[in-house]
Amino acid sequence: MERLKIATVWLGGCAGCHMSFLDLDEFLIDIADKIEVVFSPIADVKEYPEGVDVCLIEGAVCNADNLELIHKIRARTKVLVSFGDCAVTANVPAMRNQFGLANSESVLQRAYIENAQYNPVIPKADGIVPALLENVQPVHEVVHVEFFLPGCPPPADRIKALMIQVLAGQTPKLEGVQLKFG
Repeated sequence: MERLKIATVWLGGCAGCHMSFLDLDEFLIDIADKIEVVFSPIADVKEYPEGVDVCLIEGAVCNADNLELIHKIRARTKVLVSFGDCAVTANVPAMRNQFGLANSESVLQRAYIENAQYNPVIPKADGIVPALLENVQPVHEVVHVEFFLPGCPPPADRIKALMIQVLAGQTPKLEGVQLKFG
């Protein structure tokens, strides 16, 4: 049996969803022979591959790099899952939206100058700080998403329930607060 190709992606967010994914603990060992993690911030893979079966996307679309990556992911992936509240609603990263693009310089000023203890400077070299988008967006406002896995972060039991259904070849039913298996 061919293993399911899984990816996890971290856009604009805090990594809490990935921490919750790691909280699957021994369940990850149980499914290790059924999945192949082909891209993730917890794996050293530089380029998003072709032919991904399922991708869990954490975080909102905040900058030009996120925008480019999310389009690549959509083109190369069968099933996208908005993974956590930042991906589902844009949540905390969208607090920047009140400032708009005209004030993106003030956001950078606050982050790199006002809060700097040493060497206060806004990085300007290409590839250092990607251009901020005018508005932070949830993933589904940029590309089509098949499923939504809310939570800040989604609890490990809910992630496990999703994975069990996907591995069984079922269409996930992500309903109810107490969605649990086993």
